Amino acid sequence: MKEREPLLTDAAMLVDGDRIAWVGNGLPPKQEWDELVDMKDRLLLPGWVNTHNHAAMTLLRGYADDLPLQIWLEKHMWPMEARFQAQQVQAGTRLAVLEMIRGGTTCFADMYDHMDEVAQVVADSGIRARLCRGVIGLGSEVERRSKLEEAVQFVRDWDGGADGRITTMLGPHAPYTCPPDYIRQIVEQAESLDQPIHTHLSETMAEVEQNVNDYGVRPVEHLDRLGVFRRPTLVAHAVHVNDEEIALLADRGVKISHNPGSNLKLGSGIAPISLMFRYGLKPALGTDGAASNNNLDLLGEIQLAALIHKGAEQNPEAVPAIQALAMGTRFGAEALFLEKEIGTLEPGKKADFISVDLTGPHMQPAHDLVSHLVYAASSADVQDVYVDGRPLMRNRQLLTLDEEKIRWEAQQAFHAIAPEKNLPDDGR
Repeated sequence: MKEREPLLTDAAMLVDGDRIAWVGNGLPPKQEWDELVDMKDRLLLPGWVNTHNHAAMTLLRGYADDLPLQIWLEKHMWPMEARFQAQQVQAGTRLAVLEMIRGGTTCFADMYDHMDEVAQVVADSGIRARLCRGVIGLGSEVERRSKLEEAVQFVRDWDGGADGRITTMLGPHAPYTCPPDYIRQIVEQAESLDQPIHTHLSETMAEVEQNVNDYGVRPVEHLDRLGVFRRPTLVAHAVHVNDEEIALLADRGVKISHNPGSNLKLGSGIAPISLMFRYGLKPALGTDGAASNNNLDLLGEIQLAALIHKGAEQNPEAVPAIQALAMGTRFGAEALFLEKEIGTLEPGKKADFISVDLTGPHMQPAHDLVSHLVYAASSADVQDVYVDGRPLMRNRQLLTLDEEKIRWEAQQAFHAIAPEKNLPDDGR
């Protein structure tokens, strides 16, 4: 996909309610509008779509860095997350949504606990989200049943909520944290509720080896045998997948959330994105949680996706700029099964869009805006953010969130659960 999609100049977009009514050069043919917003020297784009996140983990940003995934999870993240109550999830999610809106993200996927709190933050802030109660099946049968019941109830309570801005999924955490029978139960519920499935897949080589030792097959075949891919499925990471597995994922229509920043920081590896494209997959992008990234800057992930594969493959054509941009917008919408609603600026779609300032010295000369956006711009260049035609940020001013209050509450929520020694040892 190396062709350039056309950019309109001297253009306008007409928004009618929550949808785009017209896009074209000049002013709309019928000059009937309630408000005319001047976007001179700005580039209008679909909002970024973050396809994998654990939003409340902003509270653990920088808490335990430079560790292997399993040590990071088992000795640092899970013990701290066990202290999380509704207050922590609400405060952490508000901080995450604040950061995402400032960076131009208009839609995100989230997998976590206390998801009613997450959904309420989404409803209040005006952002769009696809949410699921993450389910880890390592506890007792009673605990597993309770978690699945919560996940199902969350779907029933929130799918289509916030005027349609909230959609849902079912979220078995990963093959290594959910026994096979438990995954089968989740698939049955997904079929009954007509829900997609979101899960972690093959993030580390150790995870793949464990799956082979435990079940005799690699994770992709394991999930396929359990019926997961009968449902529309989004998998996060897919770092350690081979040609045969990629072919199977493509055949089943599985969506991929590529998390380059998180995978690099945890030393998990680099997903074979170019190979996925050759098999017809269209990987999208996610930040993962802020504890493993350590930011929620989707434009940064677009830039990483355009750069790291060039270096890893020693091929400057590995992921062209226009392809990386699509990974953060159109492919993201497809990965969340929302491509009929968002992901491009077309009449009939939801009015989810952002503007980027073109006047900075790093954006000059303006002869290739796609190149500048992917290789030179930063999230600070995002000026306006709209979801459902409603402004959430205009001229860098937030309109639905109290930033100072959110920052203060996040600090209080962390200190309420922090152990006396906030800096963990090296975990070894």
